[in-house]
Amino acid sequence: MSNAVKILVVDDEPDLEVLIKQKFRKKIRSEEFEFLFALNGRIALEILEENPDVDMILSDINMPEMDGLTLLSRVKEKYSLLKTVIISAYGDMENIRVAMNLGAFDFITKPVDFQDLEITIDKTIQYVTQIKSNLKALKENDILKMYVDENVLNFMSGQSMENEIMKNENIEAAVAFIDLCGFTAISENESPNTVVGLLNNYFDLMVKEIIAREGSIDKFIGDAVMAVFQGENARQRAVETSISIRDKMNEMPEFEESGFRPKVSVGINYGEMVSGNIGSISLKRLDYTVIGDTVNVAARLQSKANPGQILILEKYQEEISDAFKFEKIGVFSLKNKAKPVTVYEVIS
Repeated sequence: MSNAVKILVVDDEPDLEVLIKQKFRKKIRSEEFEFLFALNGRIALEILEENPDVDMILSDINMPEMDGLTLLSRVKEKYSLLKTVIISAYGDMENIRVAMNLGAFDFITKPVDFQDLEITIDKTIQYVTQIKSNLKALKENDILKMYVDENVLNFMSGQSMENEIMKNENIEAAVAFIDLCGFTAISENESPNTVVGLLNNYFDLMVKEIIAREGSIDKFIGDAVMAVFQGENARQRAVETSISIRDKMNEMPEFEESGFRPKVSVGINYGEMVSGNIGSISLKRLDYTVIGDTVNVAARLQSKANPGQILILEKYQEEISDAFKFEKIGVFSLKNKAKPVTVYEVIS
């Protein structure tokens, strides 16, 4: 595949094609430049339709059928990234101003100084390349945001050294594990495309509720979501989010093919945890997450919850007792916890 810069020359003088091929023969031979030629604006537009990878245009003004200024306006409408350099014997200020107002990148007068033309081509290509690079970076950033939490992007933009990347911090936050109950059964009976589509729909509902209350998605774990809430009223926002997700899941229709009805089980906890990059920097595999006993307890509570239940510890319940209705479930022994804990269910 050629990496040549593709240049469309639009001029009704056949001699110009011969001159350009002669003056740029070395760059054409080394595949640095590739030239296409059109005798007027109409033909130029046809060539652009067939060659959308054209990098720039060199165009005369006075041509039959469609002049260079009309071509400029058409190119501006349809090919916003394409830059045009006008090459014309009409070098008066009026023509220059009209051309520049229509989007011309530069203006060269005839007879052509080919050294000046080469410099102008290089300058134009550098500009176009930079614009394309910026747009590619923006697109890649938008794609990255689909996979990486905004907190990670902010962290990345402020860190450059590897030893800095591995630093972490202690934070106070609420963490919620929200699991889609019984989804494994549906995955055994449906096609992978159906399963993934359904799961993404359910996750989309959860994520919207989490983001609406200023939570962040720490990770997706199979058919579960781990969400973190920091800042003012983090405890309440975590619970409100979980109630909203539970209620909206309960309202969703039964999946006709298998009779599956979506429900969630939720475990929430609040306290101190460690936030940072966890993993192996030598293998370049890191996970920006929160860890600690607070997080482990939330995960254990979720594993104890029945479909439709939201479970929290007694201490958590006492901190927000005025804001929600609770029901005491009992005393549970949680894995890796020496003492049993009293657990409450969030009702409404």
